[in-house]
Amino acid sequence: MLYSTPSLSTGGCAVATTLDDVYESFEILDDWSDRYRFLIELGGELPPMPEELKVPEHKVRGCLSQVWLVGRREGDRLHFLADSDAHIVRGLVALVLLALGDKTPAEILRTDMQPILRRLGLDQHLSPGRSNGLHSMIERIRAIAAAHLS
Repeated sequence: MLYSTPSLSTGGCAVATTLDDVYESFEILDDWSDRYRFLIELGGELPPMPEELKVPEHKVRGCLSQVWLVGRREGDRLHFLADSDAHIVRGLVALVLLALGDKTPAEILRTDMQPILRRLGLDQHLSPGRSNGLHSMIERIRAIAAAHLS
């Protein structure tokens, strides 16, 4: 099953099910080490990606870490499955999928991730390498969405 936006949980306690949950958690967590830990927990809740999907054609170019991303259309919506070999990057993947997963291709293409990243402070707190990788992930999802426009 590909990732859409299931309830993400750790030990029975919900980490985040929506982008609003992430906003709320980031407001409560005023220390960036706690916010990064939250992102790591969020990434830990991504469904596992089968090893056979971790192939070069699914690899996101422009990321310092290894990131794999696949998408498929179910009805009028796109669903994604992704993974990374870096814990924080995996959390960033989960965040992006909360924002862009389970949407129509047109909705994905209309969604501007910059205000989301700015509201979370990620535009100021990610290293240049991680920031470039994050934008590469977003662009890969947008390319998949553009390929599925009807």
